Amino acid sequence: MLNEIAKILVVDDERINIQILFEGLSKDYDVLAASTSADALKVASAQIPDLILLDITLDDLDGYEVCKALKKNPITANIPVIFVTGRDTAEDELKGLEVGAVDYFRKPFNMPLVKIRVSKQIELAQKTALLEHMSMVDGLTGIANRRQFDEKLKDAIRYVDRNHRGLSLLLIDIDYFKQFNDIYGHVKGDEVLKSVASALNTGASRPLDFVARYGGEEFAVLLLDASPNEGLLVAEKLRVMIENLKIPHKGSEYEHLTISTGVTHIASDHKARIDSNQFINDADSCLYKAKSEGRNISISSHLVID
Repeated sequence: MLNEIAKILVVDDERINIQILFEGLSKDYDVLAASTSADALKVASAQIPDLILLDITLDDLDGYEVCKALKKNPITANIPVIFVTGRDTAEDELKGLEVGAVDYFRKPFNMPLVKIRVSKQIELAQKTALLEHMSMVDGLTGIANRRQFDEKLKDAIRYVDRNHRGLSLLLIDIDYFKQFNDIYGHVKGDEVLKSVASALNTGASRPLDFVARYGGEEFAVLLLDASPNEGLLVAEKLRVMIENLKIPHKGSEYEHLTISTGVTHIASDHKARIDSNQFINDADSCLYKAKSEGRNISISSHLVID
C-alpha cells in the first residue's frame, strides 16, 4: 500500500448501496465491489484491499461469518473491516467489534462521516504498513533484513515441502571486509555494502529470487523452484558481477573487492521435512570452505533429505 492509491472493498447485496459508496469514495480510492460472501472472500484474497466495508446482512452468509473467515485466513487477517448496516442496537455493534471489526456505521449513509471514518482507517493502515516495512528492511542497504529473511525462509520451506519443489540458498561473504574498513574507513565500508547489495539484488533477478542482508558483511539469496545446478550458476554470476565493480582493495591479494559464496540445494524429490537450521548450516559450511580455499570462489553441496 506504500505510495499507492488505497483499495477499498465494498461488500453489499444491494446494488444501490454499492453505487452510493462508489460515488462517494472513488475520487480518492480504488473501490472494488462484491455482492455475495463467496465473492467477497475471493476478491479479498486476490486483491488484498486496504479496507473492507462489509454489510452485516447478506443473502448467503451474514457479515459476521464473513469477518470471521477473513480473520482466519492469513492472507486477509490483517485487513481492517468496517461493518455497514441498517441495524442500530448496541448488541449488533458489540458483536461486530467482537468478531474483529474496527468500526461500525449505519445506513442510510452520512457520506461526510463515512469519508472521515474511512480516511482515518486508511491513514492508520498506511502507518502500520510503513512500520512493518521499516521493520523488515535493512536501514543501510535498503534490501531485506535478517528478520525478513527468516520469515521468507519459513515460507519457502513450507512451500517446497508441500509442493515438492527445489530450493537453493546462497550465503555470501565480502572477502577481507574488516581489512577494507581498516584501510579505507567505515564510511567507504558502508558505501561498499550498499554497492554489493544493489549488485546482488540486480543479479538475482527472477521474480521468486530473494536477497537479504544476513548480518554484517554477509548476504543471503533464496532461489525458489531452483534446479540442482542453478544455485551455483547464480553464485558464479554474482561473484563475477562483484569483481566487475572493480572496487579497489589493497588488503586483498586480488587487489579489488571480491565475495565468497556457499551454496546448498535441496532437490524437489526430498521426502522428509526440511530443517531450516540444517539448511543454513550446510550453506555456511560451504561458505567456510570457500573462504578457507582462497576466497573469491563459490562452493556448493546438495543437502539430502531422506
